[in-house]
Amino acid sequence: MIGGAQLSVTDLRQAARHPVDYPVLAEHRRIGDIHMLVTNVSSNGFMVDGELPIGRGERVMLRLPEIGRIEAHVIWVAEGRAGFQFERIIRPDAFVAMVDQMQPRAKPRPRLRK
Repeated sequence: MIGGAQLSVTDLRQAARHPVDYPVLAEHRRIGDIHMLVTNVSSNGFMVDGELPIGRGERVMLRLPEIGRIEAHVIWVAEGRAGFQFERIIRPDAFVAMVDQMQPRAKPRPRLRK
């Protein structure tokens, strides 16, 4: 066997995604503010749910926890979702801290009385 496992880009990307439920307010140079709901994130980009007034190739600026302001551009749009790629890769330590703040907190379970 030459060169070990042959992983596709999709396989690598899938492994690095983290589910979140995080609303953001993005800035578009022409449209202005766009409300988006980030549903998964990786160190390279994120996906949002909901129809957007922008298309493939357009850019937005947003603010994320731990990262601050970062620019991203639309890679794909389909069926009420869109994928964005960050302009730069996020450092692993900053990414872990960001995901921790973006993931929904589990609700405490009610205590059962005996």
